[in-house]
Amino acid sequence: TIEMYREPRKMVEDISALGLRHVGYAIPTEFFAPFVSGAVEVVRTMTTDETAEDGFRWSLTLISKILVRTILEGSTIVMKAINTNQEKALVKAISVSPRGKRALELLNITVGTQSISPFYWAIESGSLVTAQAMINDLLTIRADRDNYYYGYDDLFTRHPDVIQRLCAD
Repeated sequence: TIEMYREPRKMVEDISALGLRHVGYAIPTEFFAPFVSGAVEVVRTMTTDETAEDGFRWSLTLISKILVRTILEGSTIVMKAINTNQEKALVKAISVSPRGKRALELLNITVGTQSISPFYWAIESGSLVTAQAMINDLLTIRADRDNYYYGYDDLFTRHPDVIQRLCAD
């Protein structure tokens, strides 16, 4: 928690990145407050310095608030569908996205200055059913009266190494 005082901007970025990973693990946000209370109780038994205890409580509460905010903002319906690893859930989640934004929903989640790729997260977490459904969706040509939509360009712009990554993973 001392790092929170020394380099607050860096710590917020690191905590936000950790929060985005927690989105992928489907961690309920209700667990953060009891965790902070428990950690503060443990520190209370280890010291009699109230200032140290208050500083620890403040830092851990701030960390918990950043994590909860990141998890809530990053918990998109696409990430929830990835956690189920069901194609039907992914199709339902992505069906509400407009054609022009559909590929971005599958390829990028940004919270603050941190971002992750739901597509890469699906591969890394072993949700291969949803990863395949994402590829199928990205490579489907869609159209309306004015435009054609094809996620190919977005896929290779966001992940230029996607072929190597798929072969390696």
